[in-house]
Amino acid sequence: MKQEQKSVIIDAIAKDLAEYAHVYVTDISGFTVDTVNQLRRLCFRRNIKLKVVKNTLLKRAMDQSEVDYSEIYPALAGTTSIMLCNTGNAPAKLIKEFRAKNKKPILKAAFIEEATYFGDDQLDTLCNIKSREELIGDIVGLLQSPARNVISALQSGGGKLAGIVKTLSERN
Repeated sequence: MKQEQKSVIIDAIAKDLAEYAHVYVTDISGFTVDTVNQLRRLCFRRNIKLKVVKNTLLKRAMDQSEVDYSEIYPALAGTTSIMLCNTGNAPAKLIKEFRAKNKKPILKAAFIEEATYFGDDQLDTLCNIKSREELIGDIVGLLQSPARNVISALQSGGGKLAGIVKTLSERN
C-alpha cells in the first residue's frame, strides 16, 4: 500500500474518531462474509459504525486525535475491528446479543467517557453503564418526584384542610 493511500485511510479513521465519542476495539476474525454482514446490519440499525482496520493505521489515527487513546494501544494486536458510537453502552449490548448465536466478537478494549476498559470480561460492566440519555431521564425523574409528592399532598389534603378550618371556625 502506498503512503498516499495510507494517509487517506488514516485521515478517514481520524475523522471517525473525532465524530464518535466511544470506541470499542474488537476481534471479529474468522467470521464468514454472511456473519459479518449480519453484524454490520445490526450495527447500522443501532447507529454504530463498524470498521475493520489495520492496527498501525488505527494507532496513527489515534495519535492524530485530540483525545488521548494511548491506554488502548496494548489492545492493538492481531485482527482488529472498531465499533464507534455516541451511546456508551450500545456496542456492548450489541456484542452480548450477537454472541448469543456466535462466539465472537470478542472485546479487546473500550474507550468510554475518557475511561479505558480492557478485556472481554468487562462486557457485563459496559452493558450496565447508563447512557447519557438514561442518566438525564433518571435525574429528571428524581427532580420531579418531590414536586409530585407536594402537589398530591396539597390536592388530597385540600378536603382535610378545609374540614379542619371549618371545625376551628365553628369553635370560635
